[in-house]
Amino acid sequence: MRILLIEDDAVLGEAVRDYVAGLGHAVDWMQTLDDGRAATGTVDYDLILLDLRLPDGSGLTLLKDLRRAGAATPIIILTAHDQISDRIEGLNSGADDYLVKPFNLGELGARMLAVARRYAGASLPVLEAGPLTIQLADRRVVREGMPVDLSSREWAVLARLATRPDAIVSKGEIEEALYAFGSEIESNTVEVYVSRLRKKLGKDCVETLRGIGYRLGR
Repeated sequence: MRILLIEDDAVLGEAVRDYVAGLGHAVDWMQTLDDGRAATGTVDYDLILLDLRLPDGSGLTLLKDLRRAGAATPIIILTAHDQISDRIEGLNSGADDYLVKPFNLGELGARMLAVARRYAGASLPVLEAGPLTIQLADRRVVREGMPVDLSSREWAVLARLATRPDAIVSKGEIEEALYAFGSEIESNTVEVYVSRLRKKLGKDCVETLRGIGYRLGR
């Protein structure tokens, strides 16, 4: 799994990162709310491990924002907040599980697997856009019943549009999704990938609103 860890405590963060990586997962470790938010905007994570008390705000803010945006990524809260009211608020805000610090790393691993199993057995969120069926959870797109292979960068552009299907997404926002791949972004990069998507998915799959941005075709 590709996992995002948002934890500002250096000792705990390093321990969790190393433990989870040792289980065979890829881990991105962020130490602030802003960095964690940026990461969720560029990568489709399989699981998020989220601290609540961060130096630049509460992890609950990010949790609520993700759920309001329709993100179905499993989220486990890791926090020193041990009040029942805190647990209830976290779960009611959309968390899938809750671990109070200090916790055993073995228990964390078991809970991660349990959450992953629940999601694997659940119906995947599906978006219908014209002739397209887009499954964000497992990065699949089908056109008129036929699966279409997309490159990682093509998928990054499509996913950014699909997570906000009725909104206009600026060119800058799409560029941010592409920066995650470590490549330099040239002035026409977005236009290139939008063109490639249209060739593979149909010319109406992405609408261009000149001077404003792009929107998923309907």
